[in-house]
Amino acid sequence: MTAAPIETPVVSAPACAAASACAGVAAEIALVHGWAMSLRVYAALEASLHGQVVRTLALPGHEGAPPVRAARLEDWADALAAGLADASVLVGWSLGAMLALDIACRHPHKVSRLVLLAGTARFVADDTGWPGLQAEVVDTFQRDYASAPAVTLARFLALQCMGEPRRRVVQQALAQCLSPGAQEGLCAGQAADDGLRPGVGRSAAPNPFEDGLAILAAADLRPLLGGIRQPVLLLHGDQDALMPVAAAYRLAQALPQARLQVLEGSGHALPVSRAADCAGHILAFVGARGDA
Repeated sequence: MTAAPIETPVVSAPACAAASACAGVAAEIALVHGWAMSLRVYAALEASLHGQVVRTLALPGHEGAPPVRAARLEDWADALAAGLADASVLVGWSLGAMLALDIACRHPHKVSRLVLLAGTARFVADDTGWPGLQAEVVDTFQRDYASAPAVTLARFLALQCMGEPRRRVVQQALAQCLSPGAQEGLCAGQAADDGLRPGVGRSAAPNPFEDGLAILAAADLRPLLGGIRQPVLLLHGDQDALMPVAAAYRLAQALPQARLQVLEGSGHALPVSRAADCAGHILAFVGARGDA
């Protein structure tokens, strides 16, 4: 299906220092994945970004990246920012999009432009009317993952693929992109019997998968949005059951310079289900195509 563009008002804002610094120079495109995923989730998208310099960044504790002891979004964002080139075009998906928002605000020299795939400023719905998953659902998911990670993760993958015309194919492809250890609830190198049996205490080592869920449950980036001065492109599936498209509308309205592109007939798994379309929009956004 075709994408339906939704333009949001663009508020005049000073050009960011990063954008000025890289004028006339092709910026590196950095890709940050979502919770429990590996860099493989971006394989098709990366292949479609023809002629661009692309860097993929693993979340802390995912696919060999060092874990971060504090289960706070800011600490994860700082760890990712350390691996970014200055003036990058930062692309984040799902939890990666939330981290990208934080990096753009607190490390502005690292980000010239921002692309949010299925992003939101707050994962959990609240009494202000913000669209998201109900707090009870998120709490249950955290508890279930701690006790039965493989079953809970399978449910999470199914939720990401809701609304996809080729749902089974997309879900199978997404399952191939899981980070090592995610189905067991372990970070790489942690022993399989280390605190996972009922009644046995967990290791003091950080568990990036449980920490990632805690970050999703707690993070609220809405207070930061007005301070994000870089141009932002939001790509969001109209059938997203995990991060509702209504949240993308609200997010686009709150950002000073944002454009929302809704992809019809798509759910949450955009890097897998709509890789070529996402790449086309990103190339246009960075001026690498004539239709920018």
